[in-house]
Amino acid sequence: MPTLGLGVAMNGECVEACKVALQNGYRMIDVARHYENEVQVGVGVGKSGVKREDVFITSKVFHNDFTYDGTMAALKDSIANLGSCESSYYDLYLTHSATGGKDARLSAYRALLDGKASGMIRSVGVSNYSAKHIEEIREAGLEMPVVNQIELHPFCQQKPIVEYCRKNNIVVQAYSPLLRGAFDNPVIQELSTKYSKDPAQILVRWSLQRGFVPLPKSSHPERIITNGQVFDWSIDSTDMAKLNALDRGKEGAITWNPVDVD
Repeated sequence: MPTLGLGVAMNGECVEACKVALQNGYRMIDVARHYENEVQVGVGVGKSGVKREDVFITSKVFHNDFTYDGTMAALKDSIANLGSCESSYYDLYLTHSATGGKDARLSAYRALLDGKASGMIRSVGVSNYSAKHIEEIREAGLEMPVVNQIELHPFCQQKPIVEYCRKNNIVVQAYSPLLRGAFDNPVIQELSTKYSKDPAQILVRWSLQRGFVPLPKSSHPERIITNGQVFDWSIDSTDMAKLNALDRGKEGAITWNPVDVD
């Protein structure tokens, strides 16, 4: 799994964004059925000139389809949507949240595991899950998820979930790592100036140094490119501590962050 990916939620220029990202070093695209642009991802990958087997593509099933049959149908449709890049599989497929109740999310998860067994998925994970939701999977005797994708940035660091995932060897992917462009915090501005990097680069680099897999999104080619230029420099420990100190827990969330659903 690559250490950085392009998120494509609410991206009106999805085809071009995927093409630009892949032509500039990205090797992971994060999509979801709820975004309604899986087809565009397939087109963008096909136009990029990068071989499908060299691209890691993730999608997610939304809770509206959380039955076994509903999830299996959604998965098959997702694969059909990637037809433009001649793909018959996803590298990773997630349940989009824990919404819907225990029985529903376990039914959806079982369907994804069967999708993996039949070759439609290479790996199975979850999104917006707390420790209690993942423990349900363990208690059901099912294969544990390889990924938990959650909202994650300096203001919402989800420490209990991150600690649980690390103890259980679950990769933590970070969505909304760029704060939806709210870069006005003095610490972020200070470090942007100090390192001669834009605020988005500071945030992506923070995520990488914390051991997360950030999924920055943008529809602007120049920003897509600069968001990925984060591997030849680092933030020193003193400045990392300043960013770490910005955590506001759940109060710092800027998205739906449904990690506490029953």
